[in-house]
Amino acid sequence: MRTDLEPLNRSNDPRGPLITVLGASGYIGSAVVGELARLPVRVRVVTRGTEPVPADVAAGAADLTVCRVDLTRPGAAGDAVDGADAVIHLAAEIGGARSWRSAAEGSQDVAAALMRDVVGALGGGAGTPPALVFASTVQAAAAGGTGPGPYARQKIAAERVLARATSEGMVRGAVLRLTTVFGRSTPAGSVGRGVLTAMTRRAIGGEPLTMWHDGSVRRDFLHVQDAARAFVAALPRVDAVRGGVPWDVGTGTTARLGEVFSDVAALVAEHTGRAPVPVVSVAPPEYADTGDFDSPRCDPSVFRAVTGWRPRVPLREGLDDLVTAMTATTATTATTTGRSKGGIR
Repeated sequence: MRTDLEPLNRSNDPRGPLITVLGASGYIGSAVVGELARLPVRVRVVTRGTEPVPADVAAGAADLTVCRVDLTRPGAAGDAVDGADAVIHLAAEIGGARSWRSAAEGSQDVAAALMRDVVGALGGGAGTPPALVFASTVQAAAAGGTGPGPYARQKIAAERVLARATSEGMVRGAVLRLTTVFGRSTPAGSVGRGVLTAMTRRAIGGEPLTMWHDGSVRRDFLHVQDAARAFVAALPRVDAVRGGVPWDVGTGTTARLGEVFSDVAALVAEHTGRAPVPVVSVAPPEYADTGDFDSPRCDPSVFRAVTGWRPRVPLREGLDDLVTAMTATTATTATTTGRSKGGIR
């Protein structure tokens, strides 16, 4: 079965093109691997962890291999992308426990250095350069006002490295600037570390849902499975963007955080039988990012027109699935813990 990814196959390998996924065991990465596993391609799953590939993913049409490597080690990027026809770059520095962000306080020097290692390892060969699709954020588009925060700045630094490498013909680069990603990643069941996961966890624990503003800040919430499909859709269309110009990827619709948090509280109440926890405004902490108070704009129309991609999971549906999964996990954990405390007498 041919797919629109077959033109990426520079070596004409009968098993299909080799697609390397950096950060493959992460929240979005695991969902991307799940999407690619359905296709007749070769997938190199690059991860620093030891999590196994889910059995249903490994049983898919793709030829999967796992490469366990720390990409911050000198020369590791070369090993990870060697021979790749295309790379989906989702690797990022992970923030500390004080933040719910998935990659909040990472150094822009680390992000740019890793991108330089990746494009350096990919470039320099004969023939058509390999494709490289990089995960960025719509917050990187903030040019005025208070400007982008630390998370966006590290993405911007990596974007610039990719744009330069694309203009020099080392790779064919594309940047996907994602809106706020949420939801349950179906291959591994991961719920990520985003704001809606944090608020759901608080509501399950009976804690108030706190906002660092009056609730009028708006976000475009993109389900993780839709984000994963966007990366796969972008791979064969990298030539549509010259010089690594970023694509906005989101639903194109925003929602007030105050209303979304209230929906989270109500959904958790439905599952637990308790009254909804309150949603309250509190003073922001010192480590709050400037982006926490902005309502970033996203226009995904160009990406949709070029790739044919469309988001499939509505916010309410994704929220309900997220809350269902998290309340079920909490109930199972509580039951197991209770049995463990009881012991054998």
